[in-house]
Amino acid sequence: MNELIGRVFSFETKVFPNESALYNQLASHGQSPKALMISCADSRIVPEHIMQAQPGDLFVCRNAGNIVPPHASQLGGVTATVEYAVMVLGVRDIIVCGHSDCGAMKALATDADLTAMPNVAAWLRHSHAAQKVCRESYPADLSDMEKLRNMALENVVVQLTHLRTHPSVASGIARGEIALHGWYVDIHAGQVLGLDGDTGHFVPLREGQPLPVAQPHVRRLAADVAYAQAAE
Repeated sequence: MNELIGRVFSFETKVFPNESALYNQLASHGQSPKALMISCADSRIVPEHIMQAQPGDLFVCRNAGNIVPPHASQLGGVTATVEYAVMVLGVRDIIVCGHSDCGAMKALATDADLTAMPNVAAWLRHSHAAQKVCRESYPADLSDMEKLRNMALENVVVQLTHLRTHPSVASGIARGEIALHGWYVDIHAGQVLGLDGDTGHFVPLREGQPLPVAQPHVRRLAADVAYAQAAE
């Protein structure tokens, strides 16, 4: 803890003086983050570090397993964060970011006994769909590492599905104002994979190549009809 406190002092004396103009601008004019990232609380995954983001660039929500409960199933921080980011901050891109060696996903992949942690067990029920996909749709003879990786990837897909149940997100997607992204960070390789909504596969993010997007900024209305404007 003393080491961390020492870094606070370093921020005050070394970091802040060099970035005081940026902080003063943010304090005076408020924030306009470019994206909302929902990532795992794992200490090895730091969204701002991965994206090399400056203060004000990212609106971040972190929790065990980068989970997004379906709307109305559980009121809490994730639901409120999503609603605020979309309706107040006007965020147009939402990223759900999983990662390798995730403890939450490992518990699901191994059917760990969570009796002593009832709150964790209840929270991870929001990932049971991913667990069932992995159990019934993948080969049974995969290695533990492969099973864990598949669980983390399928969990990102499930949480993106949950995101679409949030009214503010659903409305933004219908108007073509919100895009959804599914990412997976491979800690060992230092690589980020993105979900391609067209193929359903995760592919590496590569400079100079199109960004894989789960749900692009495309207007989508179920009734594909041009309605006439009412006469004045």
